[in-house]
Amino acid sequence: MWRGTKLSASRGGAFVVFVVMVMKVTLPSMRWRFFVSPAADGPYNMALDEALMRRASQAGSATFRVYSWSTPTLSFGRNQRARDCYDADVAEELGVRFVRRPTGGRALLHHREVTYSATLPLAAADDPRDAYDFINRVLIAGLGRFGVDAGPPAAPRSLRPGLRPCFDLPAEHEIAVDGRKLVGSAQWRHGGALLQHGSILVRDDQPLIARLLKNGSLGTTTAAATLGDVLGWEPSVEQVAEAILESLREATGCPIGTFAVEAALEADMTLLQAAYADDSWTWRR
Repeated sequence: MWRGTKLSASRGGAFVVFVVMVMKVTLPSMRWRFFVSPAADGPYNMALDEALMRRASQAGSATFRVYSWSTPTLSFGRNQRARDCYDADVAEELGVRFVRRPTGGRALLHHREVTYSATLPLAAADDPRDAYDFINRVLIAGLGRFGVDAGPPAAPRSLRPGLRPCFDLPAEHEIAVDGRKLVGSAQWRHGGALLQHGSILVRDDQPLIARLLKNGSLGTTTAAATLGDVLGWEPSVEQVAEAILESLREATGCPIGTFAVEAALEADMTLLQAAYADDSWTWRR
């Protein structure tokens, strides 16, 4: 699953970015930026999330990003055991790449899903749980615009690290439909800022993870919820992003404007992208 500790926790293309102001008690008045970024590979996506986290600390602003992946990618949790566990030949045959996230948790296949990230200064929330609650409210309200009746799991689990997939069972601070996980999320706190990111499944590709394992067996797993199953049709990344943006606007009650990606952000990304592409990080354990 996408989850941090229990304490709560260069690619071209045009960016569509928005700015909002937050007026919530749990998240004091601050500037939010919302944007949809082009589909990209694993190192780019993880580098941009961390770069946005750095900017949150430096600029005191918050950013909500919605994105997708240019190729199917299996992401590992920060401290998940992965070395010698996955078959590189099978992955190449299936067209799957690997990346390691800055957050903790279990393996997650990014393919037919929508990924989001939210970054904000730690000073914006009295407790990281406040950030989870606020972001989840925005996500649940956004899903509700499609008629999805989602919410916190009725019986959240405390899941130990391991090779079982992220979407096997819902845990605390995650979003479920009828007891099945629909949105898996994780947090990472570092350098005076907080990153929360996660995946909203459109179709359930997660069983493919078992084929990538060298032992090839995970035993019995629970099927995840997906937007395709719940709705009977599959919304696009842009449609999901629009619903989330409208919910964020309602949650803050503030006007929205455009925002240009700063050169400083791109400079951070140059170094971070190389780090996330390095096998010594991906296969660190």
